[in-house]
Amino acid sequence: MFRVWGRTFKSNHMLKSTTVELEIDDTRTHKVFKALDMICEEFDLSTPIWLNTNIQEFQRIARTRFTQDSFVEPVDFDYLDFYVIEEDV
Repeated sequence: MFRVWGRTFKSNHMLKSTTVELEIDDTRTHKVFKALDMICEEFDLSTPIWLNTNIQEFQRIARTRFTQDSFVEPVDFDYLDFYVIEEDV
């Protein structure tokens, strides 16, 4: 089981929240990208760009925040919090 929690925040208030569960046999990287795509589809967002800060933060703590800088289109929130909450070892 691979579970990811996606949430959007504006002014420190949570606007949307969803959890994605994947039970596919694939690499961790593919699971991460698939989960992010599923969250963005549910929130009706374009998929954000992984900036160097996002990559480094995600490698360290399995969590990152995508701000307006990561999106091509304007967004109506301060950041998208992307957090791995469970993964098979």
